[in-house]
Amino acid sequence: MAGRMRGCLWLTAGLLVAALAGFVAFTALNRATRVESGAPGAAPPVEVVAAAQAIPVRAALTAEDVILKKVPVDAAPEGALRAVEDAVGKITLVDLYQGEVILSQRLVDPNVAAASGRLALVVAADEVLMAFPAGDLMSQSNVLKPGDRVDFLFSLDFPVNRGVAGATGPGGGQQDEEQQTFDVLQNVMIAAVVGQETTEAGAEAGEPQALLFTVSPQDALVLKYMLDAGGRVDIVLRAPGQEGPFTVEPVDVDYMIDRYQIPTLVGR
Repeated sequence: MAGRMRGCLWLTAGLLVAALAGFVAFTALNRATRVESGAPGAAPPVEVVAAAQAIPVRAALTAEDVILKKVPVDAAPEGALRAVEDAVGKITLVDLYQGEVILSQRLVDPNVAAASGRLALVVAADEVLMAFPAGDLMSQSNVLKPGDRVDFLFSLDFPVNRGVAGATGPGGGQQDEEQQTFDVLQNVMIAAVVGQETTEAGAEAGEPQALLFTVSPQDALVLKYMLDAGGRVDIVLRAPGQEGPFTVEPVDVDYMIDRYQIPTLVGR
């Protein structure tokens, strides 16, 4: 009888332990389900902006660079961005790793002016910040935005017989000149557009006055020379992600004649 009673006690204890374990598992599963479904009483996850890929410092973020991901409320760091549009167009102050939550304090807005009136731009030690007149058709059309990459095409008149001693034009006057058109600078990232503002509706307002970008001191001198010499400039916009060099040839009248097989008269 005593042995049977002890067996019943062990059986009862086992059933109680099994029931307790089942209750704990059910409670945990129910809690997890509430969290995922956002049920009342549970803290729902929040969406934060993260890097879709590795992003280097001083890069202008595009929509392709960022993603939204859900994290628990208590896991969202202070300063985490919540919307993709809050990141696009900003410049990174540090390297970002794939999947890293993007913080506002690690970005700078190239269009925000400080109390001193200066734009919050990042310039490397071996570069200079240059303001370029926004007088070409592409700039005036309000197409260019911060983060865009562009090429600078110039046309300039050069002496035909430059380098020939004593070369002069007819009658001993100034020698003849001939226009050359060439790609002066490639793959320059626009940091800001001065004079252009974004309205609350997201539209661009105001006439662009200048483009701001960083270049090497030597390239800055080249651009200044072209402007001072009266060169005619046109800026062309690159496709997103296209940062490699383009192989192009300078264009002059001989190039046009050879390419299009234009007949010319030689003597009479």
